[in-house]
Amino acid sequence: MVQLDTVEDPELHLSIVELGLVYDVRFEQKEGKNHAEIDITLTSPGCPAAPEIMAAAHRAALQAHGVESVHINLVWSPRWDPKIHASEDAKMEMGIWD
Repeated sequence: MVQLDTVEDPELHLSIVELGLVYDVRFEQKEGKNHAEIDITLTSPGCPAAPEIMAAAHRAALQAHGVESVHINLVWSPRWDPKIHASEDAKMEMGIWD
């Protein structure tokens, strides 16, 4: 979902998509509405920006054409690892070299 590209981690200043924090996006009909279920994780369980990131992801997803309702699921499995989940560009921004 392209709209999620606009949501940044406020500490790393990188998109949650580039960071690999968006694990899954599912679309379904729910009570006659086009509904999106989005699984995201955070860089750490104690992330102080969790409410801000989840709210921003919710707002962004509602901007998608045809999406009428959204639910953000905070998941912890698999545990986020930037070496595995982040894009190559994000790894370079964070100074991670394979």
